[in-house]
Amino acid sequence: MRKIIIIGAGGHAKSLIDLILSTGKWQIEGLVGNYDELGKRILGFEVKWNDKELTKIVHDYKYAVLGFASLGMQKKRILFIENLKKIGFILPSIISPNAYISKHSEIGEGTTIGHFSLVNANSTIGKFCIINSQSLIEHDVRIEDFCHISTSVTVNGGVTLGQETFI
Repeated sequence: MRKIIIIGAGGHAKSLIDLILSTGKWQIEGLVGNYDELGKRILGFEVKWNDKELTKIVHDYKYAVLGFASLGMQKKRILFIENLKKIGFILPSIISPNAYISKHSEIGEGTTIGHFSLVNANSTIGKFCIINSQSLIEHDVRIEDFCHISTSVTVNGGVTLGQETFI
């Protein structure tokens, strides 16, 4: 299993912990949070670092996932992603083993797809999107980069969602 860290220690981090563990592909090494969160445990995983330590820990943990969602924070997420990549982190896509992804679809870098979501044929999901649990992305949908699709949302066939869309 590859080692991964989670950047963020709030509610979305809890969903990511569950999602990451469900894949059986990753070993969570800890979380990055605010200075006052250090030592706190989130679902059994410790907040070990704050964001000022990222340039030091990239040498030990090259994989990271962003553990805060985009509601009202999309610009902050984008800046964080750009910074993480610049200092050398690899930001993989994390897809639930319970999700169905058509072999005729495309999923961008760093995207997370939650439990029991469906991505149907000829759909494209951009980079660093959040597709929450039980979402349905129908055929021929185009979701551009940095979008956030909430739990149980249906995006009907042929729809295009522009960059940074929140539904």
